[in-house]
Amino acid sequence: MPPVAESKTVKKIILDCDPGHDDAVALLLAHGNPEIELLAVTTVVGNQTLPKVTRNALAVAAVAGITGVPFAAGCTRPLIRDIQVAPDIHGESGLDGPLLPEPEIELDARHAVDLIIETVLAHEPGTITLVPTGGLTNIAMAARKAPEIIGRVKEVVLMGGGYHVGNFSAVAEFNIAIDPEAAHIVFNAGWPVVMVGLDLTHQALATAEVAAQIAAVGTAPARFVGELLEFFGQAYKDVQGFEAPPVHDPCAVAYVIDPSIVKTRRTPVDIELAGGLTRGMTVADFRMPAPEDCRTSVAVELDHGRFWALVVDALERIGER
Repeated sequence: MPPVAESKTVKKIILDCDPGHDDAVALLLAHGNPEIELLAVTTVVGNQTLPKVTRNALAVAAVAGITGVPFAAGCTRPLIRDIQVAPDIHGESGLDGPLLPEPEIELDARHAVDLIIETVLAHEPGTITLVPTGGLTNIAMAARKAPEIIGRVKEVVLMGGGYHVGNFSAVAEFNIAIDPEAAHIVFNAGWPVVMVGLDLTHQALATAEVAAQIAAVGTAPARFVGELLEFFGQAYKDVQGFEAPPVHDPCAVAYVIDPSIVKTRRTPVDIELAGGLTRGMTVADFRMPAPEDCRTSVAVELDHGRFWALVVDALERIGER
């Protein structure tokens, strides 16, 4: 596996998530990488109900020994539509497979939307990246409640969508499809958006070689990830026919750490809200060069070896609890 290059540039992020097996790996990567300053973790309904994903986020914090970072629960349902969760992929707990430890930290008393807003306003403009890896309800609500944050956020790097492929439907990805109105707000708010979608994350396969490299770390957090991937891999094989599971969400964190790991293309993207067959589709317009005022990009190519090297390196740095 290629070595991980050191950098003195620290990237401040807020991770908005719905753990979720791949969200858990994203959280471990964000915590374990020295180039990331994890300012806050917020949760949103998605892979499972809000109480379940919030409990899962706190359990992952216990696995990794995360302290001093506020964790806050957010929106319990999409803006307009009914709740849709994914027990076929993530199980009834949202994080089936490993034995989840009891949380060691308390939830922040603030609503996640308020924590996002207050954190962005408390830092210099252009220094915070929002990294949503679930539905975009919290991010849309923050942009609507405090539109002054839009010009202060460096960029939004989200896991969601797909310009050629879907998984919720033939053309729509789960995170976008469960709250397309929120996605429409986020994609059209005016801040820079990088869409790390299925076209990219389906390249992030946790192959047998990757699983062996993670197992070789030999720590409890690494064993936790191995158990996650075992359940996740079987679910993806049973439901979608993957021989190795695509581990979506840490790809967004990896892009923030080192954009050269993820090749992107600037192109207009909008969200389909009304189509009977296409609701939630992220419509990317590749017909011509992107206009000068285009603020959206899509991820197209992953350096698989360097991506997984980041994950393994983060686990090594986290070490043994």
